[in-house]
This record gives sequence, structure tokens and C-alpha cells, in this order.
Amino acid sequence: MSGEISGKVSEAHDFIRGKTDSRPLVGVILGTGLGTLADKIEGKAAVPYSRIPHFPVSTVEGHAGELVFGKLAGVETVAMSGRVHYYEGYSMKEVTFPVRVLRALGCRYLVLSNAAGGMNPLYRAGDIVITVDHINLMGDNPLIGPNEDELGPRFPDMSEPYDGNLIEIAEEVALDKRILVHKGVFVAVAGPNLETAAEYRFLRIIGADLVGMSLVPEDIVAVHAGLKVLAFSVVTDLCFPDSLEPADIRKILKTAAEAEPKLTRLVMGVLGRLEGGAGR
Repeated sequence: MSGEISGKVSEAHDFIRGKTDSRPLVGVILGTGLGTLADKIEGKAAVPYSRIPHFPVSTVEGHAGELVFGKLAGVETVAMSGRVHYYEGYSMKEVTFPVRVLRALGCRYLVLSNAAGGMNPLYRAGDIVITVDHINLMGDNPLIGPNEDELGPRFPDMSEPYDGNLIEIAEEVALDKRILVHKGVFVAVAGPNLETAAEYRFLRIIGADLVGMSLVPEDIVAVHAGLKVLAFSVVTDLCFPDSLEPADIRKILKTAAEAEPKLTRLVMGVLGRLEGGAGR
């Protein structure tokens, strides 16, 4: 018998299958200001979140709220144009439900993107960072509760939360396309307020380069489900405690949008080197 989450995933899957017969290999979750990558998808079909059973709907500016199916760099892809966040009032299971649906639709790879605050002094606004590890300080975990074995193991290993091979491919693509990328550790906090100077100092001391309010729950569930994950963060504001300035959300969105063309080239380059891709 299917568990509670499995049953809801099946309902969402069956509804989507009634709208498209696409069999995506890759799922892409597009974060703040980065939704225009979906415009690059060829032969696309869009399904609004609001119509999918049990699917959470984003309330945040810059998140379109639809699944977009088609080919990206020659690879069958489904892009989530917009995500939901824990701070919107959703439970962790609701926040990560879309990842379960992407896996049910056939995805074997998951590419995540988000906007983040940069705490590493080498970062500048607009830089792109490949996540190599993370720290979960959200105070919750999407796997808490009864484990549904059909979705994944009770105690998933997290020794490689972001796939090493995909990270290498991303670095190769960045070098070929002459795009500056960094590698860093991402720390997730609950939000929605931004952090204090003292908190930035603490987060930096414990080993974080970036801070944000998403990414980590989705990665945990993706690993639980057996997906290979690659994550990119766009540094939208600098979080240096000794020179901290008030956050300007309009400026953050503008910085994310300006970095989008570089991120689009990176993601398409990575997909082109996967099985079934359009090549180098």
C-alpha cells in the first residue's frame, strides 16, 4: 500500500501525464529572478502549479509558478519556473513535494538554482557559485516522520549531497565558456528576515560561503530519492558584517536577472554533455 506522500505524488503524476507525454531526464528548479531559462526550452508545454493536485503554489515575486516541459540543449527536461519556500508557511514536506513529482515523472538529474547572500570575501554581486556542500540551519528536515520505503531509505547517506561528476562538468563548461564560477558551502536558514551582522559572523565561522532560504530541503529529498544533484547560486548581495548595508530587494532581483544569461549558458552547457544531450 502506498504511503501518504506516495499517494499524493501518484495523483500529481497522473494529472500531469494527462497534459503531456514528456519523459524528462532532467529536472531544473529556477529560483529568484532566474525563471527566463524556461524560455529556452524547445517544443514546450506548460502546466500551472495551481492545477496540479497537492502541488504548492509560490507567493513570492519573481516565481512564475508552472512546470515547463520540452527539450533544453537536446535533453528532455522539465523546469520548475518558481519554487515555494518554508517561510511562506508551507511544511517541509510541501516544500519538497515537487521534487518527488519530478522523480516520479522520470527525472534522474536535478539542477537547482537560487539567489543567495555572499559571505566569502572573494565573492562579488552577480557571481555564480557551484554548491559543493551545505549546512542545514532551518530547524527542520523534510524526512522527519514515517519513512515511505518506496520513496527512499530511512537514513540516506549525505557524504556527497551534490554530485561530484556534475560539478566537474559544470567547471569544464564554465572554463570553455569563460564564465567565472566559484565553489562554496551553502547554509540554509528559515527566513524570511535577512541575517544580522552577528549571524553573518557566526555562519562564516562555521564554514559557510553563502546563505539562503531554500536549496537544502530540495537537495535532501532529491538525494533520498536517488537523484544526482547540481546546484548553482547567484550572489545577489554581499553579507560582510563589518560593512553591512540594508538589503534592497529590487536590487537583489535586478542582480539575479543580470546574472541569468551566464547561468543559462552554464546549465545548457552541462545538459549538452549529459546522455542524450546536444554535445559540447
